[in-house]
Amino acid sequence: MNPPGAGTSDELPGVAPRLRDLRRGRGLTLESAAGRAGLSPAHLSRLETGRRQPSLPMLLGLARIYGTTVSELLGEMPPERDAIIRGAGPTEAGPVGPEAGGWLYRQAGGAGRAMQALRVRVPYGAEGDLVRVHPGEEWLYVLEGGLRVVLGESVHDLGPGDSAHFDSLTPHRIGALDADGASLLFVHTLLQSPVAELCPGSGAHRL
Repeated sequence: MNPPGAGTSDELPGVAPRLRDLRRGRGLTLESAAGRAGLSPAHLSRLETGRRQPSLPMLLGLARIYGTTVSELLGEMPPERDAIIRGAGPTEAGPVGPEAGGWLYRQAGGAGRAMQALRVRVPYGAEGDLVRVHPGEEWLYVLEGGLRVVLGESVHDLGPGDSAHFDSLTPHRIGALDADGASLLFVHTLLQSPVAELCPGSGAHRL
């Protein structure tokens, strides 16, 4: 039987130097990166030298800190991304699957990118009193209807053509003002969030 740690250095070839290069490329010291990841500097050093293999939770945490993905940490080549996203055709106009809290989402940007772009239908009275706080930034642009955006203690009523761009660490609430609901374009960045959930309507169905 091999002694502890023996033979593990080639289980994930190339991960150790990528971890080191990404950390240095982000201008992070071993201590600061380890602190953000919830690791000791000694443990992170062993990961970067290949003396220890990272678990999946470690890879997820380090990927968020370095602004990348687990697949890229493992050296997998991402598929070619199409820069063009076509609008839904007539047969795709309706919702797919059940609604969740009435929030309806349609993908408006490419998958697997730092920013996620969505077209969102906000129903009246659904989760308008739910306060959210999380890392990242959000930008929204009202297409139809009225939207109430509460940022901290400030209340803003937006109409078509109005937009909001704010730090998601600001406590915020989003709700429709009118019985007909509201439609908006929504862009958010959640690379450093420990939970990859959409801000408006947690767990809502994405269309």
